[in-house]
Amino acid sequence: MDIVYIRGLKIDTIIGIYDWEREQKQTISIDLEMATDISAAAHSEDIEKALDYKKVAKRLIAFIEPSEFLLIETMAEKIAQLVMDEFKVPWLRLQLGKPGAVTGADDVGVVIERGDKSRPYSY
Repeated sequence: MDIVYIRGLKIDTIIGIYDWEREQKQTISIDLEMATDISAAAHSEDIEKALDYKKVAKRLIAFIEPSEFLLIETMAEKIAQLVMDEFKVPWLRLQLGKPGAVTGADDVGVVIERGDKSRPYSY
């Protein structure tokens, strides 16, 4: 299994259950690992045969910036489903953080894994 990753993607959005969180954007942080087979892209040097991390990042920004989720858990599930469906990723690990949400902590959030590592790749 090969992995394409994005680390430390920061996006401002409405997230949270408290009144003040519904009125001002907060920064969320994403670390994402996506299973893929890089061999076809490596041999051909054709970006069309690669899992394009720039396209993934742009799509996540477009999805998350206007969103208004209450729970980080819901956002994590929706992000995972979007990436798996739109980019044909059979497995991913997502860490979604909400830096500054808890006084004294650098970051809080969730880590989820979705999919099947043994499923054939679509590239």
